[in-house]
Amino acid sequence: MAFHPYLYFDGNCREAFTRYQEIFDGELMLMTGHEAPPGEAPEGKEDLVMHVTLLVDGAPLMASDSYDDDFAPANSTYVHYSTTDLDNAKKVFEALSEGGTVELPGGEVFWSPFFGVCVDRFGTNWQVSLEVPQEA
Repeated sequence: MAFHPYLYFDGNCREAFTRYQEIFDGELMLMTGHEAPPGEAPEGKEDLVMHVTLLVDGAPLMASDSYDDDFAPANSTYVHYSTTDLDNAKKVFEALSEGGTVELPGGEVFWSPFFGVCVDRFGTNWQVSLEVPQEA
């Protein structure tokens, strides 16, 4: 069993995932309303992303644009990204923070040599950490 976050965006899903692919690499698979059977995408919203997956090292990050006119981003959900490479953790945190808001600057915390929290310019909440090996 696995859990996979599914994000919603207010019309900027393609832009966000293009940026995430630049940051994380991986394979980007994107479908808009134009690719759906007739009548499946709301009229006038065919350019919106119906579904996107960014597959990074076998782990999917998925999303779509919201068709809801009252869209509001989630406040209490964070995507947590962890890596075993300190330079990579710093690079990813810096890239995600660019144009966004840093909630907790990346740095050492009692459980990890690096942990940082930010909201990216697309409104997605992120936590970035350095994985440390578990002691036997």
